[in-house]
Amino acid sequence: MVKSVEEKVEEHYKRLFDTYEIRHYGKTEQINEEISNGLKLATSKSGGKGNNYPDIQLLLDNGYSRRIPVMVEAKGGKRKLEHLKDGKIVQETEWTSDSKPNAKNPHKKGDKNYSAITTYAVNGALHYGLAILQNTSFKEVIIIGVNGTSVDENGNVTDPETKAYYLSKNNNYVPKHIKELDDSLVLLKQENLSKLYDILDKLTLSEEELNKLKASTEAELEAKIKAIHQKLYEDKSLKTILSTNQKLYAFTGLIMAGLSTKGMSRLSLAELTSNNNEKSNDGSKVLEHISAFLDARNASQSKIDLIISLLGNNVFKNKSMWQPTNGESLIKSLYRQISEDIIPLLESDLHLDFTGKILNSLNDWVAIENDSANDVVLTPSYLTHFMAHLARTDKDSFVWDLAMGSGGFLVAAMDTMIKDAKNNIQDKQELEDKIKNIKEHQLLGVEILGNVYILAVLNMILMGDGSTNLLNDDSHKLYKDIDFPANVFLLNPPYSADGKGFIFVQEALSQMTKGYAAILIQENAGSGNGLPFTKEILKNNTLLASIHLPSDVFSGKASVQAAIYLFKVARPHEVDDLVTFIDMSEDGYSRQNRRKSSQEVNLRDTDHAKERYAEIEARLLGKKPKTNYYTEENGKIIKDTITLQGNDWTFGQHQVIDTTPTHEDFKTVVADYLAWKVSSVLRGEA
Repeated sequence: MVKSVEEKVEEHYKRLFDTYEIRHYGKTEQINEEISNGLKLATSKSGGKGNNYPDIQLLLDNGYSRRIPVMVEAKGGKRKLEHLKDGKIVQETEWTSDSKPNAKNPHKKGDKNYSAITTYAVNGALHYGLAILQNTSFKEVIIIGVNGTSVDENGNVTDPETKAYYLSKNNNYVPKHIKELDDSLVLLKQENLSKLYDILDKLTLSEEELNKLKASTEAELEAKIKAIHQKLYEDKSLKTILSTNQKLYAFTGLIMAGLSTKGMSRLSLAELTSNNNEKSNDGSKVLEHISAFLDARNASQSKIDLIISLLGNNVFKNKSMWQPTNGESLIKSLYRQISEDIIPLLESDLHLDFTGKILNSLNDWVAIENDSANDVVLTPSYLTHFMAHLARTDKDSFVWDLAMGSGGFLVAAMDTMIKDAKNNIQDKQELEDKIKNIKEHQLLGVEILGNVYILAVLNMILMGDGSTNLLNDDSHKLYKDIDFPANVFLLNPPYSADGKGFIFVQEALSQMTKGYAAILIQENAGSGNGLPFTKEILKNNTLLASIHLPSDVFSGKASVQAAIYLFKVARPHEVDDLVTFIDMSEDGYSRQNRRKSSQEVNLRDTDHAKERYAEIEARLLGKKPKTNYYTEENGKIIKDTITLQGNDWTFGQHQVIDTTPTHEDFKTVVADYLAWKVSSVLRGEA
């Protein structure tokens, strides 16, 4: 009965499209080869191999080369239109318990559960829509779920129901409800497409929605990375085969293989056949794909050679990695998990520090091997963005980082620059040209550690490729020869370097003629441990602010008290210049360091953290703050001068504690004495 009703629902909507004179395509029909191939490349609705066959397909065309595929999925039962959780259309989940003995579809607790996709119309349509966006050149798609539960004596559906959504790459694949299509699909008629397209163009994500999406995506990505790292750490075969650095290379390489770009599709799992052959095996196929991918991204041949050498010699040419065991290589086993769990989260414009999370997650298990001083640590994203804003980063900035690590500061800078460009450039072509220029010419980073450098390259590639000016070199040797008009310098240096890392700052600022610098560094570098570099810096640069951060800002990754020092470049500090000292030891975040927990658990906004950082940003940029958590009245802000010796930059050095007894102090002491005296009398001691 259910099947016949579903068929009747499908027939009902096909007749409706006929009435509207809309060309529609059935399960076995092909709109075009690209869409068909895109559906084939995706996993099936139940998570396995096999093609995807939407019940009805349309291809809208407004006559101006804007074509939008429409995927329609039909169901025929009560409450089968849509399944939501927390307002989101459910896709794959995990089984919460083992299946019963002799079950038709046996599963274990924790196995992937695709029942929402196979059971509900909208959920199934979303599966098809995502397949189109992820595997074709189409940047937008409409998904429609249709359902009905009863038919009349003539076989007509009496209670049809519709739910439609718009998905686009610009909206980071977030479904936006098209309310107008729920009541009537007449907007799909050719003569109504201009009105429909106007509606779609207004369905953009708000800034609040983008921030929530970014946070949830980061949390999901971190959880997936931790799961794979757990496997890398606990799997006996992988534990003995791969060193810590090699795990970084394996992760990086397989992610590159799983990405697509213009003229280059992602490596499909089916291409990894686990051959037991020295010349043709899963490792060689991965390397070949990575090389072609980097070439398609216009990477220089020297950069391609360096990356292929690092990945090949350390991982993919390792016989233990490509040689099959029980018919499957370790490479294929890892790639399956990465392509299913990680890659879908990376194909967005959210500008997340993906590889920083990979690095930090792996560092949870064991220190990076050539990081003898424990200096490789991820700067939290909220701090990199905060510092980019303090340094006045905008669309016209030229930003560099001479100890870039995995590129977190450059990620934050690029994100800030592109947002500013979008807010200030109206012409579409001008905006595209500006964003291209930002990525190719306005960012520069240097990193000496090869295994960390490759993560920075991947980080920028994931952002649409700002890796053009990333150098694997010693910045101390080349900083004078770098031809780059930097006016923003962002840095969290290795604290084991000279001057607690201030050597990097002095070298960079000596080459800048204007702009600002924001430095995250061990706080005592400003109280004398950064000499002689701190003193030298003041000769040509002005210290604007010193921000005392929470002691646990790195959540157990580094046990140092850190501070942010903000400079105006190329203006010598004068003895009567006022410096703003800020005590941000209470920044609104609660932190813990549970290795297997996500960032949502380890970093929680429990006391208006976002508002607190926004307030400091406003105060230091000369704007009116919306809150007053940090003021001179409550002692959280001190404005004072410093010497030119470079050894009195910390908040504590300028904090004055008044020890003069007050009347209240006297009353308290007397009360304490009297209480003690009475107690002594009662005990017979007086």
